[in-house]
Amino acid sequence: HKWKQMAIYEGRQSSSWEEISVMDERNTPMRTYQVCNVMEASQNNWLRTRHIARDGAQRVYIEIKFTLRDCNSLPGVPGTCKETFNMFYYESNNANLWFIKESQYIKIDTIAADESFTQVDVGDRVMKLNTEVRDISNLSKKGFYLAFQDLGACIALVSVRVFYKKCPLTVLNLAQFPDTVTGGDSALVEVRGLCVNASEEFEAPRMYCSADGGWLVPIGRCVCKPGYEEQKDFCQPCRPGSYKASATDAYCTKCPPHSSSHLERASECVCEKGFHRAETDPRSMACTRPPSAPENTISTVNETCVTLEWSPPRDTGGRGDITYSLRCRKCSGDDVKCAPCGSGVHFVPRQFGLSVAMVMVTDLQPHSNYSFTIESLNGVSDLSPTPRGAVMVNVTTSQTVSVVLKERRSKDSITLAWQGPDRPNGAIVEYEVIYYEKNQREQNYTVLKTRSNVMTVDGLKPGTTYVFRVRARTEGGYGRLLTSRSVSLLSSFASLSLSLSLSLSLFLSPIFPLSPPSLPSLCLSPVKLPGSKTYIHPHTYEDPNQAVRDFAKEIDASSIRIERVIGAGEFGEVCSGRLRLQGKREIYVAIKSLKAGYSDKQRRDFLSEASIMGQFDHPNIIRLEGVVTRCKPVMIITEFMENGSLDTFLKKHDGQFTVIQLVGMLRGIASGMKYLSDMSYVHRDLAARNILVNSNLVCKVSDFGLSRVLEDDPEAAYTTRGGKIPIRWTSPEAIAYRKFTSASDVWSYGIVMWEVVSYGERPYWEMSNQDVIKAIDEGYRLPAPMDCPVVLHQLMLDCWEKGRSERPKFGQIVTTLDKLIRNPARLRELANSSNKLLELNVYMGQYKENFSSAGYVTLDSVLYITISELIKMDVTLAGHQKKILSSVQSLQTQGTHVQV
Repeated sequence: HKWKQMAIYEGRQSSSWEEISVMDERNTPMRTYQVCNVMEASQNNWLRTRHIARDGAQRVYIEIKFTLRDCNSLPGVPGTCKETFNMFYYESNNANLWFIKESQYIKIDTIAADESFTQVDVGDRVMKLNTEVRDISNLSKKGFYLAFQDLGACIALVSVRVFYKKCPLTVLNLAQFPDTVTGGDSALVEVRGLCVNASEEFEAPRMYCSADGGWLVPIGRCVCKPGYEEQKDFCQPCRPGSYKASATDAYCTKCPPHSSSHLERASECVCEKGFHRAETDPRSMACTRPPSAPENTISTVNETCVTLEWSPPRDTGGRGDITYSLRCRKCSGDDVKCAPCGSGVHFVPRQFGLSVAMVMVTDLQPHSNYSFTIESLNGVSDLSPTPRGAVMVNVTTSQTVSVVLKERRSKDSITLAWQGPDRPNGAIVEYEVIYYEKNQREQNYTVLKTRSNVMTVDGLKPGTTYVFRVRARTEGGYGRLLTSRSVSLLSSFASLSLSLSLSLSLFLSPIFPLSPPSLPSLCLSPVKLPGSKTYIHPHTYEDPNQAVRDFAKEIDASSIRIERVIGAGEFGEVCSGRLRLQGKREIYVAIKSLKAGYSDKQRRDFLSEASIMGQFDHPNIIRLEGVVTRCKPVMIITEFMENGSLDTFLKKHDGQFTVIQLVGMLRGIASGMKYLSDMSYVHRDLAARNILVNSNLVCKVSDFGLSRVLEDDPEAAYTTRGGKIPIRWTSPEAIAYRKFTSASDVWSYGIVMWEVVSYGERPYWEMSNQDVIKAIDEGYRLPAPMDCPVVLHQLMLDCWEKGRSERPKFGQIVTTLDKLIRNPARLRELANSSNKLLELNVYMGQYKENFSSAGYVTLDSVLYITISELIKMDVTLAGHQKKILSSVQSLQTQGTHVQV
C-alpha cells in the first residue's frame, strides 16, 4: 500500500516520518518509514495508509514488522523518550480522504517491542526485528485507513501486511462449498453447499466457516442421481451393463437376469425380448415372462359338481406370484356349439385370481357337456403380447352318490349320511364305505357295508387324517369309479368343529388303482381328528442350535436391507428395514441384531426368542420371518409393526379411539393369548409395553425372550425368592410362589385391559411395588378408568380374582368380547361416579402442591376450574387436563362435595 506521511500537531502538518532505504542482513535494500525525534518533547507524529478496501471481510488482521531503539542506549535523551507507539484505524466509504481528524480514529492497540536495539547492535548489523499481529472486527463500510502515532520513540516500520482469513473451496459429501470469508467476533458463518455434477440433495448440505478459516460441523449430504455412482468427490456414470435405480443406492450394480443396458447413465435395465417387468417390481428384480400352461389336469364329476385340479406350470416365468383363472363354456351334444356358462354357475373358492391349483364348479346342469379353459397367470401376463398359457378340460355332468357329514358322537367316531342317485340302474342293494388313514392310502384300508344311507365309524385315532369313500351297488354291480382330486368343503361342517372341538377338512381325493374288485368311487373328506399342538421349550434340546434350525428359517443376509435404527433391545440395536426373498414381494421388517463381543450364552439366549416365536402362527402373535446365524451380526427378523408398542401408541393418541376400537384391540390380544394358552405356553410378562400395533390397529403379542422374562424388565422388582418380577402386572401367586400359569397370564391381561381403556396410564400410579403387593393382598383392585364401560371393568375384576380357578379362561374372554362387539349397546353404561371421584383425586394427587399453591384445597373449589387455570398450575399434559375436566363435569351434574 502507498502511505501518506504527515505530522499533526494543533492543526499543523509537518513531515516527521521519513521514507529511508536501508540494507537488511542479506545486504538487500529495503524501504522503511522511520521516526526518531527523541530529543524533543511533546511528539505527535502520524503516518497513515491510503484507503484499504475490505473486500467483504468483517474481520481483518494487521501484521507489522518494526525495530525500536532502547531509550537507555541514547545518551542525554529527556525522560519523555518512548519505547511504544499506537496503531489506529478509521472506517470510510470514501477512498480519497486527504485529512482525517485525530479524534475520528479508533485505537487498535499500543504496540511495544519484544526486543529493542542499541547503537552497538547497529554497528554489528544485528537487526532485532519485532513482529506483532492485531485484528479489527465487525467492519461494515467499503474500506478503512490505518494510522500509526509516534509520541517520542525511535521506530522503523519495516513492513505492514493487511489480510483477512477465509475458508477455502472444498468438496465434502458430494457438496461443493465456496471460498468463504470468515465472520467477525469469532462468529461461525453458515454456508449452504451446492451439489456437484449429477448429484442431488438428500438432506440440505451445510457447513460452518470458523473464525480461523477452518470448516466445521458438516450437516446433510448430496447423493448421486439415478444412473450415477459416487467416486470420491464426483458422480460417475454407470457403465454399460450396469444401472442405479435410486439416488439413495450407493453404487451401480450389474443388470439383473434377462435385462441389459447398452448406454451409460442407465437408471434401469431394459428387459430382453419376451421378458417383462411389472409396475410394482423393484428395478433390481430380474425380468420375467408369463408362465406356461398348467399341467396334469384332472377332473372329477360329482353329479352337477365338477372338481378341477392341476399341477403348476412347468415354467413359472421366473416369478412366484402364479395365479389361475378359468373360463367356462357349455357345449351342445356335438361339442361344436359352445356358449359362456353364465352367472348361474359358481366357482369355489373363486373363478379368477386363484392361488391354489384347484377349483370346484357347482350348479351345473345334469347330463350336460362343459368345456373349461384353465389359464396360468403371473404379474407380467398382461404385458405380454403372446397368448397366455392355457389348457382345456372337457367334462360331462351326471348324477352320483353325494355324501354329507351330519354329526359326530365322540372324539373317536364320525357319523356319515348320504343320498343315493336319483335314477339308479336298478334297486340299491347296499352301500360300500371304505376309509383309510390319509398317509397310508391303499396299503391299509377298511371296507364297511350297509343297506342304510347312514353309518357311524368307530375306533378312529385322534389327531389322524382319514379319507372316506362311498359307492352304491345294484343288481347290475357297483357304480362306476370316478377319477377325483381334493377340494376343501370346510363350510359344510363348521358347526361340528365348534361343538365337538374337531377340526374337519372335506376333500375329494384321487382314486388309487387296485386289482378287482374295484374300490368305491366317490371320495369324501380327509377328516382330521386333531390332537393339540404343544409348545416345545428350547431348553429341552440338548443342542439349542437345533431348536433354532427346527423352528426358524435361515435367511441370507443379502436379502436384508437395514434402513434406520428404531430402538435398542437387551442384546443390541433394533432396526427397521426391508426383506426381499426370491420370488416374493419386498416387505418391511424389524431387525434385532446381537451386539459384538457376545458370549455363547448370550447368543443362545438371543436366538431362544426365535426358537419360541417360530412355533407360533396366529394373526395376533408377532410373526417370525427368519434368522441370520451364518454370518455376523446374528439377527432375528420379524414383521414390522408400524405403530410400535401399545402403551406408547395409546399415550400418543389419548382419547382418540371409540370404545369399540379399544374392545377390538383387547379382543385381538385375548385371541393371541388364547392361542398361546392352547399351546401350553405361559408368557409371564404380558403388558401393554410388550404388545405391538401395526398400521391397521391390529395388536400382536410379542417379547418371548427367555432370559428377559423375569430378569431384565424395567418394571420388575426384586422378590424375596430371587429374580425379578413385573409386580404391577403379576398375579399374587406368581409374586409369592413364582407359580406362573395361563391363569396368571389372565391376571396380567386384566391389567392390560386397564392400560388400554386408560390410554396407557401407569397401573397403580405412583404407588411403590411393596404398597401394590400389600394393597392387592388386602383386596384392593384398580378402579374403572375414565369413561370405562361397566362390563369391561367387571371383566377386569374377573381377571383379578384371587383364586386362580375362579378367573376366566382366555377362550371365555374372547367369547365375551365378541358378544360386546356384536352388541355394542352393552358398552354404553359407564362405571359409577365414585370412580370419577377416585380418578379426580388420583390425578389431582399428582399435582397436589400445584393445586394447594393456587388455593384449590377442597373439591368444591375445583368444580368450576378451567383449562387455562390448569395450564397456569403446570398441568400441561392434554390427557391429564381432559381427565380432570371430565371428572369435574361429571361430578358437577351429581352435586358431589367431598374434601380433597
